[in-house]
Amino acid sequence: MSGPAAGTAAAATTTDVVCLGESMVTFLPSQPGRLADVPSFGRGIGGAESNVACALAAAGHRAAWVGRVGADGFGDHLVETIASYGVDTSAVRRDPARPTGVYFRTATDRGTDTHEVAYYRAGSAASAMSPENVPYEALFAGRVLHLSGITAALSPDCLALLRELTAPRPGRPLVSFDVNHRPHLWRGCAEDASVLLELARRADLVFVGEDEAEEAWGIVGAEAIRAALPEPSVLVVKRGSAGATVFASELRPGPRGAEAAGTAAPGASTDTVSAATPATSADTTCPATSADTTCPAASADTATPADTVTPVPALRVDVVAAVGAGDAFAAGFLSATLRGLPVRDRARHGHLMAAAVLTVPGDLTDPPSRDRADRLVALDDAAWGRLRLAPGWTAADRAPEEVRTP
Repeated sequence: MSGPAAGTAAAATTTDVVCLGESMVTFLPSQPGRLADVPSFGRGIGGAESNVACALAAAGHRAAWVGRVGADGFGDHLVETIASYGVDTSAVRRDPARPTGVYFRTATDRGTDTHEVAYYRAGSAASAMSPENVPYEALFAGRVLHLSGITAALSPDCLALLRELTAPRPGRPLVSFDVNHRPHLWRGCAEDASVLLELARRADLVFVGEDEAEEAWGIVGAEAIRAALPEPSVLVVKRGSAGATVFASELRPGPRGAEAAGTAAPGASTDTVSAATPATSADTTCPATSADTTCPAASADTATPADTVTPVPALRVDVVAAVGAGDAFAAGFLSATLRGLPVRDRARHGHLMAAAVLTVPGDLTDPPSRDRADRLVALDDAAWGRLRLAPGWTAADRAPEEVRTP
């Protein structure tokens, strides 16, 4: 198959979210310190898109991961470990000529000057993904297709693939895109990180951090980011410890509308999910409850309708390792989106998923039960603000800040 225009219509979807991207074997240090001083490492897995797939499957959704790994022991470990979370890995391709990527990292926060990561991914199987060698039927068989900017930086072929997958066409599933700007990946590339803005504008749901928007595009502030990304139905601007601001509009059709030219993608689901519906909850209706919140009123310019803007504070968390939180947040937000929850609740579920990962050493962990998460999400603003989550919180029966819910 040479592209998404080939093939025939597929049967009804059996998958909620399909995630495409690179996954690698990661080696976690046995103790803090420089890589040069760490005596031993434990083996794990790491990859933005596979992390999202694993978290969604652990939360009870039907998730699939599509990628390319070497025909080697590390590839076996990746596929087996991801599948152990309940993720469908049947569409993963094995490359007999290229290895599975690996990396080593220190135990410090990625944002600090002391953090070290040593990647061994050049020429990897994942970097060989292209529009010519991916299974389009599997990619377009879900309700949501989740992608990230990491894939675009791996090779020119990977960038061409992302451009193909984000191209507007009838029947395209909702495309979720996490910008995931990694500066080291763009060094020496023919394209620069500005291409991430192009890809984000073609998606329906976009996740981006304020810090990475400034670093990649020179754009400062949530409102300015929205101005640069007017097309997505939902834009989630992550603001670190300040929380997240969600811009949502049902009036923005997104790039996947029926007016798009071209042919429908094979395997495209008829079971669609909206990025923006419902856009509001009792906490975000007019009158605005925050200076940052606007009412979803019609704009004078109908081509740029007003958003509902929902700021959602982050939780206080006793952090063990600040890795994997962004992927977990995306998984929590997508999980709540699939359930049709209000925007505020989607972001709160994202914060809870992120808190689960922040309180363990690795990129993946078991999320709180759905009932537990729903109880916490239902807290009023004051109780939500009092929550403090420490290691082991996902296994606790009840936090004292919880209100009793029916």
